[in-house]
Amino acid sequence: MTSMTQRSSGLVQRRTEASRTATDKDREVGREEPEPRGGEELDHDDSGDCKETRLTLMEEVLLLGLKDREGYTSFWNDCISSGLRGCMLIELALRGRLQLEPCGVRRRGLLSRKVLCKSDAPTGDVLLDEALKHIKETQPPETVQSWIELLSGETWNPLKLHYQLRNVRERLAKNLVEKGVLTTEKQNFLLFDMTTHPLTNNNIKQRLIKKVQEAVLDKWVNDPHRMDKRLVALLFLAHSSDVLENAFAPLLDEQYDLAMKRVRQLLELEPEAESEKANTNEMLWAVVAAFTK
Repeated sequence: MTSMTQRSSGLVQRRTEASRTATDKDREVGREEPEPRGGEELDHDDSGDCKETRLTLMEEVLLLGLKDREGYTSFWNDCISSGLRGCMLIELALRGRLQLEPCGVRRRGLLSRKVLCKSDAPTGDVLLDEALKHIKETQPPETVQSWIELLSGETWNPLKLHYQLRNVRERLAKNLVEKGVLTTEKQNFLLFDMTTHPLTNNNIKQRLIKKVQEAVLDKWVNDPHRMDKRLVALLFLAHSSDVLENAFAPLLDEQYDLAMKRVRQLLELEPEAESEKANTNEMLWAVVAAFTK
């Protein structure tokens, strides 16, 4: 399907110098953020800032894709829907709820192995718990590729349409409203009214953008297994969702070229080989394989 193909081109148009200046001014605004919710762990690269609001992978990808003032994603982005479902699988795996079935003696490929429920303990996130419930109750189990399609509603089987998670972007945006990142407004588009969620806390988004930029610039280590797994997942899924370019738009030309070169290095990795290395997460690389195959 179109939404599952690798997007190495077709990136959004870069901002003008004027918008770069505006972004630089925004970065100068410093505000302390609310404490993370109880039981939520901090990213490794955020351990020095205990005041940062904790976002899920889905929320981070959506925030990168949202237009700050308009409060909605691009109408032309047909990749973000499946990308968000991929985020859910990785988020659940990182939280110890999902795993891939054993590879077996003949060592089956990542995309042929089924997704298993490791723990059905609630995550505290409604979307994640809904996806986890579907996966737990489905017999026989499905593969990563199948779950991305089923949760997105991209199936020709009418008996499986109930797996589709509906209004995902709107529900994620409401989560961000509750966390003080976005606000809610109504906009009139001639024939209909639409609920939008403009950015209200620019400081949090700039921290996210800085984290993504530093991962492929100042803090680049040229080895995904030495990087925080959540950050590696964010880079891959933001690219698959066609929103990674938004984080690189404010960069100078030389920085932009270097950042994109290193992203391409990540995209050229072989998921099967990477999943066999020590201290890895097989679900992460299975999702990467689903989007880059």
